[in-house]
Amino acid sequence: MNPPILWYFADPMCSWCWGFSPVIETLRDEYRERMKIALVLGGLRPGETAPMTATGREDILHHWHAVQARTGQPFRFDGSLPEGFVYDTEPACRAVVTVGGIEPTQIFAMFKAIQTAFYAEGRDVTQAGVLADLAAGLGVDGETFLRDFDSDTARARIQAHFRQTRQAGVRGFPTLIVQRDTQLHPVCSGCLPLDTVRTEIDRGLRSDA
Repeated sequence: MNPPILWYFADPMCSWCWGFSPVIETLRDEYRERMKIALVLGGLRPGETAPMTATGREDILHHWHAVQARTGQPFRFDGSLPEGFVYDTEPACRAVVTVGGIEPTQIFAMFKAIQTAFYAEGRDVTQAGVLADLAAGLGVDGETFLRDFDSDTARARIQAHFRQTRQAGVRGFPTLIVQRDTQLHPVCSGCLPLDTVRTEIDRGLRSDA
C-alpha cells in the first residue's frame, strides 16, 4: 500500500487560504511523518484580464475583513487593490510551481511568501519582478526564476494543476482531500478550525471508504 497523501487545493491570492495558513502549517508539522502533504494550485481567477471595478474591490475587501475577523490573520487594507488592478491569479500560481521545479522543498514557503506579500504588505504579486524578489528571498536565483517562470514548461505545469483541481471536483478553496491508494476522503472545503480538520483527517486515515 502506498503512503497516504493529503492534497491541499489552494490559491495564493485566495483570502480564505490566507486565513487557513496557520492551520495548514500546523497540519504539515503534525502529519509529516504519517503521510505526504501535496499542494495543488487551484486557480482562483486564472487569466483574468479586466481591471477590477470599484464594486468588485468593495466586495473583495468585505471578504478580507471577514477573514481577518474570523482568523486574526494580518491584512493591509490601505492602498490595496488600487485602481486598474487586474486580479489575475495565474502568475502567482505559476510562480509557486516554478519555485517547486527549481527547489521542491520551497514550494510551501513560496506559497506563503506570496500570501504574506499580497495580504499583509499590499504588494502586487501579479508582477514577475515582485515574484522574483520573493523567490530570491528563499534562496532561489532571480534570473533562473524569471527564465523558468516564463517558460512553456511552467505554463504547462500550472495548467496541469488547474486540471487536477477540476478533475477532483474542487469548487472552492481551501480544500483538503485524503487519498489512500485510489480512495478519496474529503476533509474540508473552506476555512475550518484546526480541531475540526484534524478530526476529519484522522477519519480519512482510518477509513477504507
